[in-house]
Amino acid sequence: MYKVFIDGAEGTTGLQLGTRLSVHKGVEVMSIAPELRKDPAEREKLINESDVAFLCLPDSAAKEAVGLCHNPKTVIIDASTAHRTAEGWAYGFPELSERCRKAIASGKRIANPGCHATGFISIVYPLVALGIADKSYPFSCHSVTGYSGGGKKMIAQYESPDRPDELDSPRQYGLSLSHKHLPEMRAVTGIDRPPIFNPIVADFYSGMAVSVPIYPDLLRKKISLSALTDALGEFYRDSALINVSGAPESGFLPANLNKKTCKLDIFVMGGDETMTLCAVFDNLGKGASGAAVQNMNISLGFPETAYLEEGDRLL
Repeated sequence: MYKVFIDGAEGTTGLQLGTRLSVHKGVEVMSIAPELRKDPAEREKLINESDVAFLCLPDSAAKEAVGLCHNPKTVIIDASTAHRTAEGWAYGFPELSERCRKAIASGKRIANPGCHATGFISIVYPLVALGIADKSYPFSCHSVTGYSGGGKKMIAQYESPDRPDELDSPRQYGLSLSHKHLPEMRAVTGIDRPPIFNPIVADFYSGMAVSVPIYPDLLRKKISLSALTDALGEFYRDSALINVSGAPESGFLPANLNKKTCKLDIFVMGGDETMTLCAVFDNLGKGASGAAVQNMNISLGFPETAYLEEGDRLL
């Protein structure tokens, strides 16, 4: 039985992670006394006693937590932004390549991907890796997310009985075009410049639809809609969590399609002159706690999707 510790267990991601791990029969979750949650000595003790320490913390606190770890056997999985492009850290998106998967399996420092970044990277990484798009392609990205992605404060705002009228409407944010996910979106895909990124938060709890529009005539290879669907389907052929298909027959694509799951569906839509690729998943599932459990499973040698479905049922 492996011991795991969640540093930051009272935040949105930490709570979801605790719920998922509560049904995992291969691990024991170590708890910290509420009054000691911010005590460095107690946190240091539990981090170093654990086989896996999850960091569900702000960036500065996550960096501090890493400094508290001196046990060479402890695996740290960081859900913050702090280490996603840091040297020596494995990027926790195993479906991207065998190299990525091996780094997760053998590494002691794993950076969990950001939610918006997960959607963008799931689409753009294979386009570049397969030689379909040049690294110089001018990508843009539109992402609609549920309000749980904003954490406890935003959840409280949206669920308040006297909330302002503006919360009834989708709201674009990141207006300076300097969103914290942009560095990993660029670094992991290897593109020459960050995408123009428009994140939007809307009045639903969880779910996410990340869209990347494409002009086929600007791609490196001339490719039809059906051929692109096939290429992405082949790229993710062995993935247990990612599926590729064409546009839904209903003519609508809800952002909460995969809520309370760890699945990610990529839809290839449009025609041969203009296309949109859209990744739909749960921002708290494959976009956060579900991905963290997936990475832990790989690191500890469990089947990759062990207990993910059981955890989904609790959420």
